[in-house]
Amino acid sequence: MHWIALLPEDGPGAEREAWGWHALRFTSRVAWVDEALLLEVSGSLRLWGGMKRLRAKLLDPATGLPTMRTAAMGRTSLAALALMRLRARGEPLPAASNLPAAFPIDTLQAALTHAGLLERMGCRTWGDLRALPRGGMARRFGAPLLEALDAAWGDRPERYAWIEAPESFDEKLELPATATSAPELMWSAQRLLSRLQAWLASRKLGVLALELEWTHDLKRLNGVMLPPTAQLVIRTARPAQDMAHLRRLLNERLSHVALAAPANHLRMRSLETASWGGMPVSLLPEDQVKGERLHEFVERVSARLGEDAVCVMRPGDDHRPERMQHWVAAKSPGAKPGVTNPAADALFPAWLLPQPQCLEVHNDTPHYGGPLRRLTRPSRMETAWWEEGQGGEEGAACFRDYYVAQGEQSGLVWIYRERRSGRWYLQGFYA
Repeated sequence: MHWIALLPEDGPGAEREAWGWHALRFTSRVAWVDEALLLEVSGSLRLWGGMKRLRAKLLDPATGLPTMRTAAMGRTSLAALALMRLRARGEPLPAASNLPAAFPIDTLQAALTHAGLLERMGCRTWGDLRALPRGGMARRFGAPLLEALDAAWGDRPERYAWIEAPESFDEKLELPATATSAPELMWSAQRLLSRLQAWLASRKLGVLALELEWTHDLKRLNGVMLPPTAQLVIRTARPAQDMAHLRRLLNERLSHVALAAPANHLRMRSLETASWGGMPVSLLPEDQVKGERLHEFVERVSARLGEDAVCVMRPGDDHRPERMQHWVAAKSPGAKPGVTNPAADALFPAWLLPQPQCLEVHNDTPHYGGPLRRLTRPSRMETAWWEEGQGGEEGAACFRDYYVAQGEQSGLVWIYRERRSGRWYLQGFYA
């Protein structure tokens, strides 16, 4: 067996809870025992590349969690706890060959209630205690002390109440000082994001939507009743476990928020999550793209400039070129770009005019900066018969013959003739 004992810095219970979630990334056998966090890592050492690499990842400062005061490893949980306590007190460590017999009595939690009597009996180490007659120890000190000694030597299985991450994330935090503007909430929100990351990793999830809520310190301002809380919802197109993107989104959104009153508490909860499949890994050079992904860039710019400022094309169910697509906000539902049939659109020009432009006609030849010579046979389009009559003679319904034409000054253009009126229109240019 391989155990790791961690002693966190003194802090609120929520910080300790986040450390437990973080440890669940590396092993499912994690428990709080006395003042320490215990991990049994025998089953995951090979997965993480050995004890040294596992410990480095476990204690990585990039997690954003509070630092650990000290850490220790041992063959049993009680041995790891004893080493951790000696290091925390700054006392010299016994030789590895004498462990666990050389540990002082006061490093065994089960012996602390009898420490004075054991010292008067001349028992100063675990080895001295184990040498006493078991029957007499059981009658004098009770069975728990014997069970602890057996567990320390690995003669008895060690059972603990293992930590389990909750089904959903919902954490609260008291602000160190009253916030009078929304950007002042960001420092405390980062602590909640670190806890969220630990929870997501422990549950093997990625977050799609989260809510940040702050509590107003006032119930009334200038004679106006205030709501007790205000909220801000952050959404992302793909599940995320890395907080860098969410941190940027939150920072951008908070910079546009005006607090109705000073805030004294923060709350963050997950609204929507999805299974996390990990980051895509590929050996192909074209897949090794550095920097932020397209959806991250779109979401960041939308948060900065407004959701309606960044648009994407969405195909429509209409054959008329001017209505085959329309633009929607990039973050709106169903805003993913569609795929059209390239074969059917092969003759479409690269640039369509917002509205078809009526052309002059001389001697039955349309003109645009000079006469236009038709290069192709007509391509007939009839559609939207159900809309006929809604827009006058040439309303929404269309009865058109399209041509690719060329002029001396205009180059290649896309024109059509409205069959009912006989008028010619320019609709697009070719590059």
